[in-house]
Amino acid sequence: MKNILPIDRFLRLLLAIVLFEGAYFWLSGTPQILAYLAGAVMLVTGASSFCPIYKVVGMGPSAAACNRMPALWMRVVAVLALVGAVVGGGYASAMFSKKFFLEDFNAMNHFYKQTLFFTGKAEREKAIANYEQWVPAFENFEKKYSVYRPYALRSDTRFEADLAQAKAMMLGVKEAVKSGDLKQAHLDLEKIRPVFQELFKRNGFSMLSVALVDFHDAMELMLDTANAKDAVKTMDLFGKVNVKLQAIEAEANDAEIQAIRSNLDDLHTLAKEGKVDALPAQADKLKTSFVKVYLKRG
Repeated sequence: MKNILPIDRFLRLLLAIVLFEGAYFWLSGTPQILAYLAGAVMLVTGASSFCPIYKVVGMGPSAAACNRMPALWMRVVAVLALVGAVVGGGYASAMFSKKFFLEDFNAMNHFYKQTLFFTGKAEREKAIANYEQWVPAFENFEKKYSVYRPYALRSDTRFEADLAQAKAMMLGVKEAVKSGDLKQAHLDLEKIRPVFQELFKRNGFSMLSVALVDFHDAMELMLDTANAKDAVKTMDLFGKVNVKLQAIEAEANDAEIQAIRSNLDDLHTLAKEGKVDALPAQADKLKTSFVKVYLKRG
């Protein structure tokens, strides 16, 4: 006998979808198991229109109310909403879990690139400072992704081995960075890059995707200063943003990437010329050109 209203049934089915997708794309371990179990309960009670708890405690609507069918248009909307939640939620979860992984990687990899740069420049103090931030950042990254695996990396059986290999290389240069041969440390650190490049290629990532996410974070800071009509800070940030755009151009330099370059250079020129009133509009052009590329290839 039914004891759940149609709206209650719809909400339970919707919650079941959210719980299943959350468990599949975002969780691991005990939280994942609990989410699957809760989703199963919502699915069974929603599909059957019967809640045992309502029955036990003697609450819930009347059978007549539960059997009353909603209007046809309401049923169609409900079905479309559930289908949209399955398809849209799955697509968004796959995309954003990949995006967040890249953001975490870039945050960690920033210290690697800086350590690599300063060992190459023979600037020991700066190399040590970045190395000492890179080690805990890498270990936190390794800890998170040895437990939780985003959808894009779910079937990669070599992922943990690659992290272990990169970590061994990282720890192996400690003494060289701190007191030994910086040139040799630089050469040894260069060997880490191909490990991650292969990992990304193997899992369908492009290095362009990595570079786009890295560029985005720096670009947003520059956009903020441009929208605030702060020409000085906009110029100060150009160097950092320019380097990150060069990383994108090293991977691809077609018309869409060139549009980003043109808009970035124009923004820098306006800032140098002190045309502060034109900065927000140019910042919007830069962001629009970036978003166009990121949505298609990020």
